[in-house]
Amino acid sequence: MIRVLSVLTLLAFGFAVTAADTKPTAAFNGKDLAGWKTKEGESLDGKTEAYAGRFKVIDKELVLDPAVKGDKYIYTQAETTGDVTVSFEFKPGEKCNNDLFLRGTKFDLKEGGELKNWKKDDWNTFEIAVKGSKAEFKLNGETVKTMATKGDKSNFGLRAEFGAIKYRNIVMK
Repeated sequence: MIRVLSVLTLLAFGFAVTAADTKPTAAFNGKDLAGWKTKEGESLDGKTEAYAGRFKVIDKELVLDPAVKGDKYIYTQAETTGDVTVSFEFKPGEKCNNDLFLRGTKFDLKEGGELKNWKKDDWNTFEIAVKGSKAEFKLNGETVKTMATKGDKSNFGLRAEFGAIKYRNIVMK
């Protein structure tokens, strides 16, 4: 009887941990770059900008400033494992061509190509859902691409390549 109760207790605890792991977690707090790092591994905790202002926090948004030149990357400090969904809103500006990275996949946020229905100079929703070894990319609720992933864990990354873009409400679950 005691063994059965112990097993039931462990199972209940395991389910509680699994359920807690599926709660959405803000990857961007809107105040600073806490939880992010540079490509070189430098922590951005407590900072409101990176790479001389290429990435900066303004009015609860993560802004990629095209006036600051340079092909730069930032990544979440936390690695994602297992099935994961990353969702956010973005507002593309003039000549936007920037990238997202997750599990060995690269997705271009640029006009044309897979993103025919984005709203320029307006807020769009984007979601990357990784299930098993597949990543599904959705723009404004529509699937725009599905591709195989490489590896079972990685950080989520943003690349500032060309043009203006703003992000907000970056959430992972």
